[in-house]
Amino acid sequence: MTSPSLTAAQRTYLTGQLLGRLATVSPDGVVQNNPVAFRLRADDTIDIGGYRMASTKKYRNIAAGSTRVAFVVDDLVSTDPWQARCLEVRGVAAALHDTTPPLPGMTRDVLRITPEWIFAAGIDD
Repeated sequence: MTSPSLTAAQRTYLTGQLLGRLATVSPDGVVQNNPVAFRLRADDTIDIGGYRMASTKKYRNIAAGSTRVAFVVDDLVSTDPWQARCLEVRGVAAALHDTTPPLPGMTRDVLRITPEWIFAAGIDD
């Protein structure tokens, strides 16, 4: 299966953002959604990092084999008039060890998302 590609506008949007929200599912089916720091990679995968990543529930969920994730970045451009932007990526994540972290000071344990579906609103128009 070929991963979908982000548009140039979507890449620019993600590169300019600092926080997103990552939803994971535990092996017993419990959904968890947390704010996360991230960086977009040149191949359109997304790296999620943290200061104690390997000890987090989201990392343990993925490391345990529950690899389906949803990742959302959104913001408000204006409230008058109302103008929101949103980008959602659904895909699979891998729990990586000894990998360059997305930001300085973060641990070398990283979650890498490979997109399978992308939805954007207010970004490409």
